[in-house]
Amino acid sequence: MHVIQPNCRIQFTAEDVDFIVATLGHGAGDLDCLTRLLADEDTRDLILDDERLCRALLEHRGCLRVSARLYFYVLVRQVLRRADIADRVVTDYVAEVLAEFSETERSRLRVPGHAGALDYFFELLAALQTADEPTRFLIRTHIGNHSLFLSGIFPDRIRARAEQRGFPDLGYYESLGQANFRAASDHRLARQHGLNNVLATLSERFHETRLALNDMADRLLSVGEPEVPAGVLLKMGLN
Repeated sequence: MHVIQPNCRIQFTAEDVDFIVATLGHGAGDLDCLTRLLADEDTRDLILDDERLCRALLEHRGCLRVSARLYFYVLVRQVLRRADIADRVVTDYVAEVLAEFSETERSRLRVPGHAGALDYFFELLAALQTADEPTRFLIRTHIGNHSLFLSGIFPDRIRARAEQRGFPDLGYYESLGQANFRAASDHRLARQHGLNNVLATLSERFHETRLALNDMADRLLSVGEPEVPAGVLLKMGLN
């Protein structure tokens, strides 16, 4: 069972470190100092909060040689802090959701007893009725994650489809995400994976988190389509 974990910050690559050092460092002494500080959890988090990193990621032209995890963590951290959601673990979880869902195949859920992937919400909700306990937890977290991803990154497309074709509106995605994050947060597996507080926060603050991601998506579009990884996100479709 694959459960998304808030672990972006422990998966940064050597190229991520090079980008941070190149953006924030000035002289040789600064480079050595920054490299050492990035190895320490507390100082690393303070460095990642530097707004210069966010600006550098958004304004970069050409091939951006950083991982999806660094890219999304820095951007999500900035918009969630403005929304008064300061918990870095919540940021890390949301960033990991975006990094995973930026790969189309990772956004599809496969569960025991079903031949193919469950791509649509009605399939996921139907599967809940017959799933065993661990699978119900997996389905509920996936519904919450997918609802947040779609309503956070593609709000305009959701509005257009709702107005023109009678598809579910943003309120539907918010209600669905809130309910399933809340149910998942109470599950014993949430405590086992250390996710109960994260999932509870996302349930309680789904609307604010969604708006923060809307702001992030607007910023990506306003500066053009970066090659990696936002370009992948912007090409993805909806259920």
